Amino acid sequence: MRSTPLALPGVLLIDHDVFADPRGAFFESWNERDFAAAGIGQRFVQENVSLSRRYVLRGLHYQLPQAQGKLIRVLAGKIFDVVVDLRRSSPSFGRSLNVTLEAEPQRSLWVPAGFAHGFLALADDTQVAYKVTDFWAPQAERTLAWNDAALGIEWPLPARVVPILSDKDRRGLPLAQAETFA
Repeated sequence: MRSTPLALPGVLLIDHDVFADPRGAFFESWNERDFAAAGIGQRFVQENVSLSRRYVLRGLHYQLPQAQGKLIRVLAGKIFDVVVDLRRSSPSFGRSLNVTLEAEPQRSLWVPAGFAHGFLALADDTQVAYKVTDFWAPQAERTLAWNDAALGIEWPLPARVVPILSDKDRRGLPLAQAETFA
């Protein structure tokens, strides 16, 4: 396993070691020792799996005060994954980054607590699994507006294609109005 720090402090891209032979392949998606050595020593309490059609946009989600770190991996399909730093004390507050994740190569994205996270499914039947460090708490759910110009996110949507959104995601708040972390 190799971890690569990305442009926002604490966000890591994890490349898993894959062992292939004529039968197929094997890799460890989670190994407590290896992840701790990479700086991810959190305890995961829940794992979620989402299934999405092409152009479903989920996010940008976070919980406050019950913040969650997330370890994200694509099981099938492909996503444009976005992370936004919502920690006011961070020099990168309000900045976003994106990475494309797909089922192969075997990669995970670590998003620490204090960030909003979302993704756009780029293929039908996209399956995303993510482990979280705190339980889902409906009263703590927050949604940042996916299309807030202040974030500078260039979603890879074809001309005249509108993403498929939940009602919650349509009501996301712009960064200037959103609750953030200290």
